[in-house]
Amino acid sequence: MHKAGFVNIIGNPNVGKSTLMNAFVGEKLSIITSKAQTTRHRILGIVNGDDFQVVLSDTPGIIKPAYELQESMMGFVKSAFEDADVLIYMVEIGEKELKDDAFFKKITNSKIPVLLLLNKIDRSNQEQLEEQAALWQSKVPNAEFYPISALTGFNIKNVFDRIIELLPESPAFYPKDQLTDKPERFFVNEKIREKILMHYKKEIPYAVEVDTEEFFEEENIIRMRSVIMVERETQKGIIIGHKGSALKRVGVEARKDLEKFFGKQIHLELYVKVNKNWRSNQNQLKRFGYNAK
Repeated sequence: MHKAGFVNIIGNPNVGKSTLMNAFVGEKLSIITSKAQTTRHRILGIVNGDDFQVVLSDTPGIIKPAYELQESMMGFVKSAFEDADVLIYMVEIGEKELKDDAFFKKITNSKIPVLLLLNKIDRSNQEQLEEQAALWQSKVPNAEFYPISALTGFNIKNVFDRIIELLPESPAFYPKDQLTDKPERFFVNEKIREKILMHYKKEIPYAVEVDTEEFFEEENIIRMRSVIMVERETQKGIIIGHKGSALKRVGVEARKDLEKFFGKQIHLELYVKVNKNWRSNQNQLKRFGYNAK
């Protein structure tokens, strides 16, 4: 008997969805930072066993959209409800509600199995854990409840074993050696964007998109050329920094991560361009892989 299915992870920003998926997959597919809206796309991570295939989906954190890019991000979340065989609703210690009532109603009325994961319990005490457990079990009575720590790995194996039990009988959806549905350039873009999220403040990280224009793989080295798009000239100056120092730091750190990811030497060229108001431009959003209306 072979089991296979889609397991979609949803929740508010910063609850640790990407950390959870990376823990399941065993690879750093989703970028992780402390800033909200780190995940912009729906990223699939595929875990294969002899008799199962789990297709995990990490979606953007649920927010109330303020511009076209965010509308598209919430479109990825909506699609996660449509093809899920198992739904993971992830909350963290101290959290009281989902930021969108319509999404919350979909969860509580779900006809598919729902696993409610209370994350970051390593930051709590027993009394707080019991209080939070009672709160969420009363709010989502249709869900199976698991306290976890995605960062330390606590209870992750138990959750994964339960996921496999809940999967329907099915042949694999993807080749057994495939780890994700995204092309290599996507991960180059994401690694660079992760460094920008880590090192720049205020609006800068949210006004940035990365486009890898060249990706040439040779036997021992991969040569890539990536462009960091910003919305204004002032942002371009901040990204580059004094005598190019800020941009160089992003490039050095991204290259180190990419060498680990691809297992090869990386030659990375980085450029910065102004692409005015790309977050509200339908054609630009489509070009960057978002579901523009």
